[in-house]
Amino acid sequence: MMMGIRRLLDRLALYLPAVLMALFALGSWWLVRSLPSLLAEPKAPQVRHEPDYFLSGFSVKSFDSTGRLTRELSGDRAQHFPDTDTLDIRQVQMRGQNQEGKRVVANSDRAIAKGDGSRVTFIGNVQITQPASMKGDRPQADTEMRSQEIQAFVKEERLVSQVPVEVRRGRDVFTAEQMSMNSKTGEYELNGKVRGWVHPSKP
Repeated sequence: MMMGIRRLLDRLALYLPAVLMALFALGSWWLVRSLPSLLAEPKAPQVRHEPDYFLSGFSVKSFDSTGRLTRELSGDRAQHFPDTDTLDIRQVQMRGQNQEGKRVVANSDRAIAKGDGSRVTFIGNVQITQPASMKGDRPQADTEMRSQEIQAFVKEERLVSQVPVEVRRGRDVFTAEQMSMNSKTGEYELNGKVRGWVHPSKP
């Protein structure tokens, strides 16, 4: 009796490695088949391009760390689209002031503003004005820009237009097909068919 049991255990011992390898192979196969479905992230629900809230006759103000008013954005009505995190504003006006105290006012029929406030695209009868100011002991002429579309990169203080634009500085007038303006340095880059009417400065 004992000898029969011992022979059976010896045979099981011989086949045990093969059985374990088979179980390991089956387990590996199941794991490989199951992991894609187990680790796959659930699909995010598709967000339609539909507004989730509306504004009417509104005004939004931004302040710096010292409490100084830096920007004010107002409009007749607006709607927010969550899929692109943009605010579509009608009859918009934006007033801004940089650290040097330079003020700027922008008006347009429409504007598309990013949710983080980094960019505002003005569309339709765009007019951006900057009143005359002083830079040290040198007077700076007032500036006016007109176009059908101008992008304002707020944090970088840049204005960019990819469509025809008219720039007036005091009595001087320039037209171009494209424009890039750096508000920090006061430099303009005009491209395409550029024309200018420059009046001599008064002595």
